[in-house]
Amino acid sequence: MSKPEILIVGPMHQSALDRLDAEFVTHKLWLAPDKDALIAKIAANVRGIATTGNHGATAKLIDALPKLEIISCFGVGYDAVDIDAAKRRKIPVSNTPDVLNDCVADLAICMMLDIGRKITQGDRYVRAGKWLKGPQALATRVSGKRLGILGYGRIGRAIAKRAAAFDMSIGYHSRNKVTDKPYAYHASAVELAKHSDFMIIITPGGKETFHLVNEQVIKALGPKGFLINVSRGSVVDEAALLKCLQDGSIGGAALDVFEQEPKMDEAFWTLDNVLLQPHVGSATHETRAAMGNLTVDNLLVHFSGKPVLTPVY
Repeated sequence: MSKPEILIVGPMHQSALDRLDAEFVTHKLWLAPDKDALIAKIAANVRGIATTGNHGATAKLIDALPKLEIISCFGVGYDAVDIDAAKRRKIPVSNTPDVLNDCVADLAICMMLDIGRKITQGDRYVRAGKWLKGPQALATRVSGKRLGILGYGRIGRAIAKRAAAFDMSIGYHSRNKVTDKPYAYHASAVELAKHSDFMIIITPGGKETFHLVNEQVIKALGPKGFLINVSRGSVVDEAALLKCLQDGSIGGAALDVFEQEPKMDEAFWTLDNVLLQPHVGSATHETRAAMGNLTVDNLLVHFSGKPVLTPVY
């Protein structure tokens, strides 16, 4: 039996690419000098798409592939995939939840500790020779403080588990109130921010959460509050955040994601009260390999006639 043909939209972990090449006839869209020409050439034969949370799959791409049967997304976020277009053709979409929970939660805690205790700022202070002239300014204690978690899904729960070890008072806001954890539920992002010293954002991206964290929410954290975003850049109004960081309306921010990443307002680079990371929440060898395996496994089970392992809908 001939191998199914799939279109790989963007680069992903090498182990995933190796498995895809072994299991399928692959076409790598990001390497094509003329992407439209490649799609036109292979459209009649492509049965699957392998993509990433950043590259997604547009309605135009989906509609261009008449035999498309499945979209397998490398990443837990799938807001760049046009779900409505997939649903219209009853094309299953899968993602890679759970396998990245621990690494994203680890990074969220690391970033909270960093921005609170000025860890990377201290590194820069030493390297610049400033310690020779006097001690660095005092930082903020993390243990025992109030942590707000915006979005209480799988990763939010993993973050709460870690924060509990720091004796933090934990509150959360999400679409649904949970009953199996003794944490304080807040009815809105603003209310959560008002009751937080640190607020970690781990909500999905997309239209429903676009600029959910606006100037009102940011200012509710106050001049001693800290914002940590490990979800999607679209959730935060970046212009409002920059303004609040510059005028002292918020104590600081730690950002792993950005609205137009990797581009951002270069004014962020000049601020000492912001920690910047290049979207590395899941970026460990172990987790990216696990994400890749799940991406491939979803394709394999589909083409064997079974339901995908981790459906989006």
